[in-house]
Amino acid sequence: MQAQKRIYVPLVGLFLIVLVAALILAANFLIPVTAAILSYFVFSRPRRTLARWGLPNMLIATLFTSILFVGVGIAIAWFAEPVATLIDDMPRLLQEMQGKLGDSNGTISKVNEAAKAIDDAVSNASAEPAMEVAVVSNSSTSMTIMTMAPKVLGQVIFAIFLTFFLIGSGDFFALRTVESLPKLKDKRRAVEIIRTIEDRLSRYLGGIAIINALLGVSIGAAMYFWGVPNAIAIGVMAFALNFVPFLGAIAGASIAALVAFVSLPTGWEAIGVFATYMALTSIEGQLVTPVMIARRMQLNTPILFLIVAFFAYIWSVVGMVVAVPVLIVAKIVCDEIDGLKSVGHFLGDSSVREAKPKKMPEAASK
Repeated sequence: MQAQKRIYVPLVGLFLIVLVAALILAANFLIPVTAAILSYFVFSRPRRTLARWGLPNMLIATLFTSILFVGVGIAIAWFAEPVATLIDDMPRLLQEMQGKLGDSNGTISKVNEAAKAIDDAVSNASAEPAMEVAVVSNSSTSMTIMTMAPKVLGQVIFAIFLTFFLIGSGDFFALRTVESLPKLKDKRRAVEIIRTIEDRLSRYLGGIAIINALLGVSIGAAMYFWGVPNAIAIGVMAFALNFVPFLGAIAGASIAALVAFVSLPTGWEAIGVFATYMALTSIEGQLVTPVMIARRMQLNTPILFLIVAFFAYIWSVVGMVVAVPVLIVAKIVCDEIDGLKSVGHFLGDSSVREAKPKKMPEAASK
C-alpha cells in the first residue's frame, strides 16, 4: 500500500507534464475543437427548442452554422480593413510617440545615445566585422498579418464545420455518456451536469458577447467624440479584447491612448482617452456584468488569473479567451460531484456564500 502511494505522486506529475506538452504541441488542432465544443453547449438549448417544434437536427445545424458563417463574413467585410490599418500603423505610431517624447524630454534620446555608444564600442572591439542586417519595419506587420490570416481563417472554418456536426448529432454524445454509467444515480447526475453546463455557458457566453458588443460601440463612439482616428477599429478591438480577463482592458486602453497621443495635439487628450476607455470598461465590469450575469458564475480571482496565464502560455491570446469558459465547466463538474465539491467551492468567488440551512426553533424541535 505504501509503495503504491509512493508511485502515485510521480505518476501524476509525469501525467501533468505530458498533458501540458500535448496541449502545446496540438494547439492548432485543440483550439478550434475547444471552440466548437463550447459552441455546441451554447447552441444546445435553442436546438432542443427548435427540435420540439419539429425541425430536424441537421436543418437546425445548417441554420446555426449559416449564421456563424454570415457573421464571420460580415466581420471580415466591415472590420478587416480598419483593424488591419490600425495594426499596420502600430510601428509608425510607436516611432512618432518616441519622436514626441524625445522632443519634449531628452531622457529617451540620451538613453538611445548611450546604447549607440555601447554598440559602437562592442563592434570596434570585435575582431570580425559584424553582419549587416536590413530591417524592413514598414512591411513586417503586413507580412505577419498576411501569413497568419489563412491559418486563423482555416481554424475558424474548421471550428464552424465541427460545430455543424456536433449540433447535427443532437443528444448523441450526451446519451452515450449517460448510457455508459452503470448506476441510475450516476445517470441522473450526468444529465444534471450536462444541463447545468449548457445553461450556464449559454447564459455566460451569450451575455458576455452582448455586453462586449455594447461596450465596443460605446468605446468606438467615445473615441469618435475625442477625435481619435480609426475609432471603428478601436471599438472592434475593445469588443475582442474584453473577452480577455484582466489584461484586455489595459491593453485596449493603452493602444487607444497611443493613437490619441500621436494623433491629437496635446498629451492631456491621450490621458483623457485612456481614462475614458478604463471608465467604460470599469462600469461594464463592476456594474453591468454582475447584474446581467448571475453572481454564482463569479470565480476565484487569483485562480482565474493563474488559469488565464496558463492558457495564455499554451495557446496564446485565444487561450486567454477560452480560459474562463473552461474554468466554468470545471467548476460545474466539481460542484455536481460529491468528492470534488470542496474543489468547486475553492474555485468560486469568496463573496458568493452558499445558503446555509436554517436552524429549527427549539419549540418545534422538541
